[in-house]
Order: sequence, then structure tokens, then C-alpha cells
Amino acid sequence: MFKKEINTAPKSKLKSSVQRSLRQSLLTTYPLLNPYMDEILPKKGSLEAMKLPDRCTLYVLDAEPLFFQHDTATLLPHLRLVHRFPAAFPSIRIDRGAIRFVLSGATLMAPGLTSAGGRLPSGAGSVEDQGLDEEDRWTRELEKGEPVVVRAEGKIEACAVGFLVMGTKEVKEKGKGPVIEDAHYLGDGLWKLTAN
Repeated sequence: MFKKEINTAPKSKLKSSVQRSLRQSLLTTYPLLNPYMDEILPKKGSLEAMKLPDRCTLYVLDAEPLFFQHDTATLLPHLRLVHRFPAAFPSIRIDRGAIRFVLSGATLMAPGLTSAGGRLPSGAGSVEDQGLDEEDRWTRELEKGEPVVVRAEGKIEACAVGFLVMGTKEVKEKGKGPVIEDAHYLGDGLWKLTAN
């Protein structure tokens, strides 16, 4: 999605009503962000929108990128925000062999998740008690179209974020095919963009 360099675009301040609706949308999509919401989007903060190529919008607070949105799709967290609050977002883990492909912008394929180093959700939890378990697996199965953070085996920080094109239950059953396409990854144009 952001393989090429992105030029800095002018920012526009958002009305407080738009900020409230974004805040509510974030809490609906990412309920585990609730304890951190005042830190991420302070009530008196001045949230700004930056238009990016391909009908994409980046939401910025005090020159810190927070979320981006393609068309009117679900808000996706910027990786800098994921690194600040890693436990607040649903995640999957890829094995060591898939890291270089993900960091070059390739489509994430199922074998990188179903191998020994990969971690798919355990499916033991519900929406109310979701989170990471002791085996480093997300407790709730994730559905097709849901936003997900991609972590890497042996690494602390997340390496990508995108939408699932196949549910995690289906990935376990099939074991092949694309799982995430068009992800925002470390080192891409959005990561390198300065929002000053």
C-alpha cells in the first residue's frame, strides 16, 4: 500500500464532533484501547488529518501519526502507535523465514503463520476477555476483514499491520493462501513520512 515514498501533504484540523466520532469508532474497533484513550486522543488535543495518495487519510496529533484510513474503511493503527500500546491490538505472529518478505511489502502467506514459529489465535477467548495468552497467542479467533497487527518470532516490536483476507480459523484449516495483503510495514513510505 505504501511501498513508495510519500510526500508530506498539508494538514487540516478536525472539528471536535469529527474527533468524537473517530474516538467512538476506535473504541468500537479496538476495545482494549479504552484505558489508553485519554493518552492517545486527549479531549483538548488538536487532531489533524493529512491526505495521502490513493484516497488515504492519516490522523496526526502533535506531529505523531496515530491512525490511517483508506477510503471510508476501518481505521488502522500506525505502527508507531502499535509500538506504544502493543497489547491493545489483535495480533498474529509470523516465523523468522517470513520476516524479510513482510518487510519488503509482500503479501503475507499462510505458511508463515502455520509453521512452528508462527502463532495464530487459540480461539479460547471471547470478545470480552481477549488478549495474549501465556503461549503468546491471541485468545479470540479473528474474522476475515478484521484489522490485525503482525508480530515476528524473536522480535519485540510489531512489523506490520493490515486487514485479514482470510479468517484465522480458515488459515488453520487450509494452511495455504494469502492472509494479509497491502499491509503497512516497518520502513515503508508511511513509516518514513514526517508529519511535522
